[in-house]
Amino acid sequence: MKNQIFFLFFIMLSLFSCKENLADNEIIFKFIQVNDVYEIAPLGGGEFGGMARVAHVSDSIKKETPNTFLFMAGDFLNPSLLGTIKIDGERIAGKQMIEVMNAMNFDLATFGNHEFDLKDNNLQKRLNESTFPWMSSNTRHITANDTVFFKVEKENDTISVADTYAINIKDANGKEVKIGFLGVTLPSNPKDYVFYGDIYSESERAYNELKNKVDVVFGLTHLEVEQDIELLKIIPEIPLLMGGHEHYAMSTPVGNSKITKADANAKTIYIHTMVYNTKTKGLVIDSELFFIDKKVASNSEVAAIVSKWLGILDLKIKEIIEDPNEVVFTATQPLDGTDSANRGIQTNLGDIVTEAMAWSYNNEVDAALVNGGSMRIDDMLPNNLSSLDIFRILPFGGGILKVDIKGSLLKEVLYYGKSKRGTGAYLQRYNITEGLQGEWLVAGKPIDLNKTYKVAFSDFLLKGYDIPFLTPENEGIINVYKPLKDEKSFDIRKAIILYLKSLNH
Repeated sequence: MKNQIFFLFFIMLSLFSCKENLADNEIIFKFIQVNDVYEIAPLGGGEFGGMARVAHVSDSIKKETPNTFLFMAGDFLNPSLLGTIKIDGERIAGKQMIEVMNAMNFDLATFGNHEFDLKDNNLQKRLNESTFPWMSSNTRHITANDTVFFKVEKENDTISVADTYAINIKDANGKEVKIGFLGVTLPSNPKDYVFYGDIYSESERAYNELKNKVDVVFGLTHLEVEQDIELLKIIPEIPLLMGGHEHYAMSTPVGNSKITKADANAKTIYIHTMVYNTKTKGLVIDSELFFIDKKVASNSEVAAIVSKWLGILDLKIKEIIEDPNEVVFTATQPLDGTDSANRGIQTNLGDIVTEAMAWSYNNEVDAALVNGGSMRIDDMLPNNLSSLDIFRILPFGGGILKVDIKGSLLKEVLYYGKSKRGTGAYLQRYNITEGLQGEWLVAGKPIDLNKTYKVAFSDFLLKGYDIPFLTPENEGIINVYKPLKDEKSFDIRKAIILYLKSLNH
């Protein structure tokens, strides 16, 4: 209670100071930014995150500054363990997140690449269920007859997911400012029902359509930060890009503009305070990274929705795992499932996952590789690891492939993974190390470019999404073995559970 009172006092004090110093021709408004939110409940044993807590912060700020707007910068419908559960034969596929976001009264969302993990019909259902607006400047819906805007279909109305969005802001004293938004998504998730326009040319087009209709244009993007930087170099008039995709907080200046991204799973949110001068057209932005932890109270309505969905998860997961809370392994130290670690260094969790991959083929492989982005839990795991924890780590599931690969291609794959440190394409490894001179070693020996190695790969890696040249069609791939349903390697999660159980004997 003390922390809650302090938080409200802090908000009121900062707002009072702003209002006291506002000139007659200045208007204040606020943005609350979240991105890459896969879990509706707090993580870390309740230590951080939780959408009910975000809702409480948003509500508290709105009480003092009615012109406060809540934004989602992509990646929220998938993946999560809850999203894989089926009700009446149909996957939840993000339905829980839409219900939570509706209750939170989001003001605008844009697509992340993982929204398109959903099948066409499931994404349409989520769009239809949403009561908040969507916007995208470069993605379109490929239908049987045409390429059109995505649509939100209601009983008596159909609303297009427009390529720009505008909000007219008016304060109690009658001062007004009209703001606009453009938003683009990186084309990293090709689907036959999605058309991706060029992120830069579509942004320029959207900006040119908006700039004479509004006072200020902002960006709500889901891009790699390098792409965000390039976008601001092309359109330096945009003062702020609220972005997503990297999973860790950043505030990156580009000229007189900046890019902000919060930590994934609402560990943090950005609170942007805007002061706009209606006479000079000047804008001052103060951005605060705010931590969402157990000190923050929860909105009761949203907390009730979260509790309902967690109850459904508990019931349904027992249909998949006989005893989801069974402890399958006791670690001597906590396993690091955080995004920042698994996308940047070899972790003890990465060790276990890749060891299990090799074990699933009776260790008759030279090495094993999985992309760090497959591990989605973004949490430090308890020492006592349960079957449910394994499913939370790898909600995508998928098989383990045994691949005969030339040493020359394996070396290229490893260097590419290293170059992508900080992203989901970074590789967790088994029996592969880096030498003192930066060379790659398999079983302690330099890779022989002419040798064919047997490597266990997560099936996702062979789809060419993270590593574009790593596909079965590459001449460096000699053979790909796909496991049968009754083999341990058919599902990476069950392979890990069985491997960990084997260590107890």
